Amino acid sequence: MTKKSGTKSKRQLLREQRAKKQQRQRLLMILAVVGVALIIAAVLIGPSLRSSLAPVGEIVEIDQHERPYVEGRAMGLVDAPVLVEVWEDFQCPACKNFSEEVEPLVAETYVANGEVRYIFRHFPFIDGQSATKESQNSAKASMCAAEQERFWDYHDMLFANWNGENRGSFNDKRLIAFAETLGLDMASFNKCYDDNPYKTEIDADKNNGIQLGVTGTPSVFVNGQVLTPGFVPSFQQLSAAIDAELAALQ
Repeated sequence: MTKKSGTKSKRQLLREQRAKKQQRQRLLMILAVVGVALIIAAVLIGPSLRSSLAPVGEIVEIDQHERPYVEGRAMGLVDAPVLVEVWEDFQCPACKNFSEEVEPLVAETYVANGEVRYIFRHFPFIDGQSATKESQNSAKASMCAAEQERFWDYHDMLFANWNGENRGSFNDKRLIAFAETLGLDMASFNKCYDDNPYKTEIDADKNNGIQLGVTGTPSVFVNGQVLTPGFVPSFQQLSAAIDAELAALQ
């Protein structure tokens, strides 16, 4: 039988159908890859985008007060006989209470008279499962304030404006606004915040804490010995430990 001109053979039709099927499969594969890429981008970029879009909100201002013998995130004489080190996370509610209630008494009673050197150690861990990294970023911001010799003012500002763990209290806009409220040099602060030059120092604090057995905050050490592990010490407990160290030196 002679095939009419213009008609397609069964083989040609099958070949075209197969080509169309392969084309649809390639298109579906491309769409799937694009979809996965968009999901990954949303996971990686979404939190920072939400942080950048988040409102600054109300900022609680602080009453700035002098601390004795301030040097970065330490206060007290370098050769003071007793060293008090406190590992803290700025998102930690117990750290807020300790820093607002116990720390000032230590500064007034022991640091001012040269008996204690007091050092704040970073232990950012509360944001471990959070994409917003508020513990890490608040630690970073505090070090940028320390660069301008304002660590303790920024430390007070952070605790005064804390309002829950991983809830946006320390998003990027608010951390920058805290610095503006304190009157810091914003060009220097912003560059420091973007460059994050103190990450190694913050990580070293945390790693040293882990080696010493720190698992939570605040963890208070007096001359290298942990005080009330697992519990937040009162001023009376910390004072007794300091007095014991001072007595042992007499």
